[in-house]
Amino acid sequence: MERKRNRGRIGHPMKILALCTGNPERLPGKSYKTGIFKHPVNGAVMIDAEGLVGDAICNRKHHGGIDQAVYIEGSLALDWWSGELGRPYEPGTFGENMVISDLDNRDVAVGDRFVTDNLVLEVTACRIPCATFAARMADPKFVKRYTNAARPGIYCRVIHGGVVKAGMPVEHQLFSGEKVMMPELMATFGRRLSETDRARYLAAPIHYKLRAMLEAEI
Repeated sequence: MERKRNRGRIGHPMKILALCTGNPERLPGKSYKTGIFKHPVNGAVMIDAEGLVGDAICNRKHHGGIDQAVYIEGSLALDWWSGELGRPYEPGTFGENMVISDLDNRDVAVGDRFVTDNLVLEVTACRIPCATFAARMADPKFVKRYTNAARPGIYCRVIHGGVVKAGMPVEHQLFSGEKVMMPELMATFGRRLSETDRARYLAAPIHYKLRAMLEAEI
């Protein structure tokens, strides 16, 4: 099962490669504005309970909030996407707030933490691709393509805010309980879980919306 994947690169020195924020922009052919267009920031950025200060979040129903305040992509996942897309990957392309070096998204579980000297992020959920993401990538089939890749991006809550900048070292601390890995979480999204799996999911510090969905099934 995916949650038993060998996380062999854990402990390898990691650092923040990029911090990205965006302004409200209108997608071609769409009437609404989105904050999915992110661009790397030069210098330090304050991260509080709502995420990166100054970052635009236009659709509060589905994006942002305390349990998906910061969206992370691992550099190893993005290197893979560079090969798939046939071009170099520019930080912010997927709408991520942070790129972490030597991190494979598949090696991350709910409850894992990413820690700098003054910032603590806790993983809550994986990225579920949507129509806005497909429009941003100018590929109507990108939702399926991203899902099939099984390397979903990582949403985090902010346990302790702080000021960070590109180049800072990051420690990946593993959740001590039973694992709910990012690919498994994406694969089971919207599906009814077995009693055992539901208990495992609820034992992790999962996104409050997912928790409410799972508790409603009991």
